[in-house]
Amino acid sequence: MKAKVWFLALLLSPWALLAQAAPAQLSEAQARHLLLRTGFAPTQAEVDQLTGRPTREAVFTLVEAAKAARPRHAPPDFVSAPPPVPLVLLKTREEQQAMRQQQQREGLDLKRWWMREMIDSPTPLAERMTLFWHGHFATSQQKVVRSQGMWRQHLLLREHALGSFRQMLHAVAKDPAMLVYLDGANSRKEAPNENFAREVMELFTLGEATQPGLGGYTEQDIKEAARAFTGWSIERDSFSYRYRPAMHDHGSKTVLGRSGRWDGDEVLDILLEQPAAARFVAGKLWREFVSPQPDAAALELIARRWRTSGYDIAVLMQELLLSDAFWDDAQHGSLIKSPVELIVGTVRQLAIDVPDPMPLALKSAQLGQNLLVPPNVKGWPGYTEWINSSSLLERKRWLEGLTRSAATPMADRQSMSMEPSDTMRPVQLVRADLKSGSGAGSNRQLLQLLGPEGRERLATAVSQIRFQATPWLAGFGAQADRELSPAAAERIEQTLLALPPTSPATPGTVALIRLRQLTLDPVYQLK
Repeated sequence: MKAKVWFLALLLSPWALLAQAAPAQLSEAQARHLLLRTGFAPTQAEVDQLTGRPTREAVFTLVEAAKAARPRHAPPDFVSAPPPVPLVLLKTREEQQAMRQQQQREGLDLKRWWMREMIDSPTPLAERMTLFWHGHFATSQQKVVRSQGMWRQHLLLREHALGSFRQMLHAVAKDPAMLVYLDGANSRKEAPNENFAREVMELFTLGEATQPGLGGYTEQDIKEAARAFTGWSIERDSFSYRYRPAMHDHGSKTVLGRSGRWDGDEVLDILLEQPAAARFVAGKLWREFVSPQPDAAALELIARRWRTSGYDIAVLMQELLLSDAFWDDAQHGSLIKSPVELIVGTVRQLAIDVPDPMPLALKSAQLGQNLLVPPNVKGWPGYTEWINSSSLLERKRWLEGLTRSAATPMADRQSMSMEPSDTMRPVQLVRADLKSGSGAGSNRQLLQLLGPEGRERLATAVSQIRFQATPWLAGFGAQADRELSPAAAERIEQTLLALPPTSPATPGTVALIRLRQLTLDPVYQLK
């Protein structure tokens, strides 16, 4: 709790008093801000490519490139395998348990693949948008079970991430993973299940019914909408969508004041006709990319333009990234990096070689963002919920381990701690480290699934993640075991931090130790 209070105080500090409009062209600092917010953490080469370019052109190029992006790596092998035997057809509990464990192992392969995509992608906005929609339309493999279902849903979100929100909403509503997760697959006219009808209003389109300017629906609207979604089911063997007319309620329904023999698609369109839908979804994206608290008037204008575009997500993102609030200096460093952003951004920015990204997926889960397993249907709450005393300590331990793996003898003599790096630990300590945490942040079950050989491979993968400090610092004209020049120190601070560091450098501090101090500075957690 103290960590949250401290971060809130830092976020609300008056770094600038006046808002400013989007610049005509990008300075180096503005290019870095744009790339930090739309990706993970930019390299200097990426910043240099945008510096001096017209801002509108740069934003348009980033969005369009992300919209056209495709995965760089081959998918996991399981995606092309025959569908597994449905769980309900397995005769013994042992067979069912073995099947669940196999699906979880395949889920680990999917997490590894996605981490690799995020690290290597030349269009990180595509990954950020896919990750955002994964939290917005949240489903968990713990209930869905089928890894192929999670893979297909991932492709659906990736395909529509910067396309039509209308098309994505309709596709998600019929997605087998969503139908299983929100209990829609068996919803029938005799007993309509209200879960999806409730969440599609409260979480996916309109917001909470009691929230000013949003919602506006009643329990009766939810009950009527649930009738419209009856008969939307799945084909058990292929785990694909199937409409079952005999299960559908063909009678008249009244939803948000409109009456008719609505089916599910027509109800979704009724929801999208409400101004609250554009306002709610645009507000979530504002809080993800712009600032913790949207400006009501600006958001209303952007939401209206988005509706006029036919819910084109690319248009919405361009509006958000060109808004005055996005470029307001007061908003620099006003958001907190998610675990995935922290991990992937650090790896990308420090050019860390990662032969196997599995340890990074497990570390992200330990820090509170377990890919494929959001905590509930609301997804990850984000912002200050990312930080507590435990997660902040684990973040710093991981960052210190990365930089300590590159320590030189002279630099080590300046260090206050001589504990071995996380990257140098034997398998027993690595296993214990990744098992720590509780609830959704624990990897205990997954580590058990890996077995002794898998845990040995994991320990080896951890030991191979090493930071090559010498070439990285050389890019700033610095040497690891020498004190930074004032110019190099300033450049490194600007590269790593969204705001000035909370602690100035002590005279005589060598470059590697200063770099470690900067990654451990609270400001490093901000974007």
